[in-house]
Amino acid sequence: MNPPADIRLLLADVDGTLVTQEKVLTEAAIAAAGELRAQGVTLALTSGRPPRGMQMLVAPLALTGAIAGFNGGVFVNPDLSVIDSHVLDPKVAKQALAVIADHGLDGWLYTVDDWLVTAPEAPHVAREAWTVKFEPHVVGSFTDAQFTQAVKIVGVSDDHARVAACERDMQAALGAQASAARSQPYYLDVTHPQANKGAVVDRLSKLLDIPRGQIATIGDMPNDVLMFRRSGFSFAMGNADDEVKAAANATVASNEQEGFAQAVRSLLAAQAGRKRA
Repeated sequence: MNPPADIRLLLADVDGTLVTQEKVLTEAAIAAAGELRAQGVTLALTSGRPPRGMQMLVAPLALTGAIAGFNGGVFVNPDLSVIDSHVLDPKVAKQALAVIADHGLDGWLYTVDDWLVTAPEAPHVAREAWTVKFEPHVVGSFTDAQFTQAVKIVGVSDDHARVAACERDMQAALGAQASAARSQPYYLDVTHPQANKGAVVDRLSKLLDIPRGQIATIGDMPNDVLMFRRSGFSFAMGNADDEVKAAANATVASNEQEGFAQAVRSLLAAQAGRKRA
């Protein structure tokens, strides 16, 4: 299926999509972003990362629009000034961490400005710090004051089946009180119910005055399916699982094979065809 010719915004996931497995932004991806800009198509980012964890992408991609961190929990300008945020209900944040502990996962807590962990040697802490380019704040335990500021709770484990099971039980336990979805096979993200990637499409549509039908989305994980459903056209990465691919309008190459750049070429080819016509 070919994309429509009137796309004005491409909303891209980051990890597994825009960057490689080693978290590298390739020259081809940077060039593709430049081609979008030259054709008047806005590039926006949404990720489970905190906004600070996407700051290193702003200059290379020459981003000008809003960035949706924490899957839409916080919207910021390219200078990281906050546009708006969605904080979890403190009781929900506390319950989410209890479910995470019951499944034997490690728990993290994010505020707008900080990343809190209780076990700095636990899986993925060091890797995450390298990825987002800042260190976590190590605490003995999470406090009630911190629960009142929680924007995202994360459950972490290298036992992917356990993370998937925790996702199902978390959704059952919290229901409409929160959005709970895996952003990576080893990460379960719990955010405010309005902080999900489907809501990001709606928010950007209003913020930029672009109809949802003129927004394209690209991603690789189950939490990206919500934005696929709300956009005019969607791309799944080649490294996505079959469920995610089935939910998208088209599948491109993996993030190791420049799938993002391929999607951009597809969008711009459709635009070029319209201009020739």
